[in-house]
Amino acid sequence: MVRDDLYITVPSFFRCPISLDVMKSPVSLSTGVTYDRSSIQRWLDSGNNTCPATMQVLETKEFVPNANLHRLIQTWSSQNRYNPLDDSSASSAESASPLSPDKIQLVVKEIGGEEKESGRNCSFDDLSKIASFAEESSENRRFLAKMDGFVTMLAALIHSDDKDLSPPVVELAVRVLDSVSTEFGDFHELKRLLLIPKEKSPNSLPPSLLRVMKQGSRPESRIATVRIIQSIAIDAESKLAVAESDGLLLHLVNSIAPRTDLPLIDAVLSCLISISMPKRVKPQLVRLRAIGKLREVLRSPSVPAATAEKALKLLESVSSCREGMAELCGDSACVEAVVRKAMKVSDAATEVAVTILWTACYLFRDQKAADAVVRSNGLTRILLLMQSNCSPAVRQMSTDLLRIFRVNSKSCLSSYDTKTTHIMPF
Repeated sequence: MVRDDLYITVPSFFRCPISLDVMKSPVSLSTGVTYDRSSIQRWLDSGNNTCPATMQVLETKEFVPNANLHRLIQTWSSQNRYNPLDDSSASSAESASPLSPDKIQLVVKEIGGEEKESGRNCSFDDLSKIASFAEESSENRRFLAKMDGFVTMLAALIHSDDKDLSPPVVELAVRVLDSVSTEFGDFHELKRLLLIPKEKSPNSLPPSLLRVMKQGSRPESRIATVRIIQSIAIDAESKLAVAESDGLLLHLVNSIAPRTDLPLIDAVLSCLISISMPKRVKPQLVRLRAIGKLREVLRSPSVPAATAEKALKLLESVSSCREGMAELCGDSACVEAVVRKAMKVSDAATEVAVTILWTACYLFRDQKAADAVVRSNGLTRILLLMQSNCSPAVRQMSTDLLRIFRVNSKSCLSSYDTKTTHIMPF
């Protein structure tokens, strides 16, 4: 029996706060907020230590199954014949029923058939069954990753330009590939399967992969695409090939905005940090106004510590070229944002922030950047850092910065009492 999703109102507390989809395996954090297991696991695996909904720092990253809510969702889904694997197209509730490994192998074989490389035999229901199987456990994902030809089949679906293959099928293939890629482990093989040789196309990434990244119907699909792109950018050649795919850098930079889904921002920052390593990519990011985007992220009070740390790392990378340093020094608001993040984020963030300030003020001796540091009470912060248990590198750079500002008679250091033994924290 086919149903119409337009006639079903989903209770808001059935939806995951991250993916906004009906939860398949609800689990609760120590803050009491419930998320879908796969969504919150990816959030935590990305290095975050906060609750996405409340931004509270987590005392523990462990979560517990919310059995009562799970039963409510199952009862409601059964009554409404609702299939949580497909929020955008009509399908029967039975299409996502749990499958055994033996049945999964039969489904994969059926999808492949004699036209395995084309993916023409794949339907959304087939892939939904596989996706449901993969989301059940890490053991299932390992089983799929080690299955002969399975990852090759998913890559073929993503490459497919067959008009009979619907966009939801490709989008679901991307999500399944992302879920099993870590268990697959061979990223050199994944790169071989996904990247298009230069002699065949000027763009290294499959057009369908770029479409999912830009137009995916779910945030988790776009996040999965960004993670896949990062996973195949494993050496200098592939990083450059990925970065120079038409429109990729522009879309990634435009995705760095406080109003964007936070897990997506986090994934985009990780990807850009990876692919910005080649020297000729950095000026491109400067021209695309990446520094202005990073400034807004750093100034946003809702950005978690792990995301702020990644924003600082990307800013350090982009400003390491001449164009990037000039852009940074001319943006006093960005310099002030870096000063504010020099403390109370993380030890790694502190070191990156101080490195950025040291490069601009000490190495390049830029007066605009130095003035911005003074205006934002940066000298007091540097003094506080030197009194803290900072790393030797941070201590040395802080000492160099203080030497620079001591030269200026108008600096606040001229009135600093050297007998002071304690400075109140901010």
